[in-house]
Amino acid sequence: MHAAPEHTSLTVLKGIGPALEDKLSRLGLRCVEDLLFHLPLRYQDRTRITPIGALRPGLDAVIEGVVLAADVVMGRRRSLLCRIQDGSGTLSLRFYYFSAALKSNLQKGSHWRCYGEVRPGASGLEIYHPELQSLDKPQTAPVDTTLTPIYPATEGLSQQRLRNLAEAALGWLEQGNTLPELLPAELIDDYRLPPLREAIRTLHRPPPDVDLQALEEGRHWAQHRLAFEELLAHQLTMLRLRAELRSFSAPVMQASGELARLYTGQLGFPLTGAQQRVADEIRLDLQQDKPMLRLVQGDVGAGKTVVAALAALQALEAGWQVALMAPTEILAEQHFNNFQRWFAPLGISVAWMAGKLKGKARSNQLQMIATGEAAMVVGTHALFQDEVKFHNLGLAIIDEQHRFGVQQRLALRDKGAAGRFSPHQLIMT
Repeated sequence: MHAAPEHTSLTVLKGIGPALEDKLSRLGLRCVEDLLFHLPLRYQDRTRITPIGALRPGLDAVIEGVVLAADVVMGRRRSLLCRIQDGSGTLSLRFYYFSAALKSNLQKGSHWRCYGEVRPGASGLEIYHPELQSLDKPQTAPVDTTLTPIYPATEGLSQQRLRNLAEAALGWLEQGNTLPELLPAELIDDYRLPPLREAIRTLHRPPPDVDLQALEEGRHWAQHRLAFEELLAHQLTMLRLRAELRSFSAPVMQASGELARLYTGQLGFPLTGAQQRVADEIRLDLQQDKPMLRLVQGDVGAGKTVVAALAALQALEAGWQVALMAPTEILAEQHFNNFQRWFAPLGISVAWMAGKLKGKARSNQLQMIATGEAAMVVGTHALFQDEVKFHNLGLAIIDEQHRFGVQQRLALRDKGAAGRFSPHQLIMT
């Protein structure tokens, strides 16, 4: 692997000032390279014009036509209803939020290009709040030559603004600026990987004949190129972290397994062979005096949380605290509800710690964690904060989705039991 590339300031792109920089930072976009790797969530096909007569409910389509009429109608909700036609049929465009200027622009006889989702209406097919483009006459503007990307967004950043920024970043790249290949050339050749910049360009500008289903399912070659690099970086990170942790001691967790037996008995279903095998391997790891660093990979619904619960019960039965961290409050709350439901019948207290927890409720949870009254703690990044003092943390379970960095994981060493031990770590991804 080569050295990491330098970061290029966003201000090299035209039109980016402090206010826009602040909005982009909310998405974690702080340099041009971040923009290039801010990939679309999905795509819209605006590369062809669909005749109105060929429209069907549920279809996202580009249509062109001439306005027949545009009137304000008073139904259950006041709306602007515009009737538009081409040579094959008529369609209604409905706006619940509109200005006098919009009504004025939609003059009878004017030509428009529209994009939106077709829905059934009271008097035929409709599109609610379509995107509009005024035309001097039919087909005077070229259609898009690539699929339209839809990006992860935040308040104050429209999709059009994000597309313009992505285009500006691609333009910067095409002006001769480099996006260094971090993979060795022999690795790229051995696995027949496409160039990084080609993969990035394809994901931002997919051609109209692209395999859209493969893109939507994450199976496209350009996605594989980036996934390969991400997974390799993740494994190298794990190796570095494991090397760091091996110099520390960890609590030896011997347990009779009684809590695990009670827990599995209340599940109502047997463990799968894979769950049992992984649980047995983790049980042996937790009996060692060196910190475990184990990655449990599996699809949603594969039962990773059940395996994590068995590891937690071994630590709890051996007298150690357990922390479970998730990247978002929604996911953390789901884990809290599950573990509280599972562990309450076993007499195990589960605490909750997240950024939104304030005042007396927060103080009470902090005290329960510090005294050990809370045997298990579930939360977000808030568990990394200095004010969170564990009584004797022995196991950290991280539902990470690649969002926790090396430094945060290494910070867990300082959360270990009175600094004498580094907690075991189980990472679900």
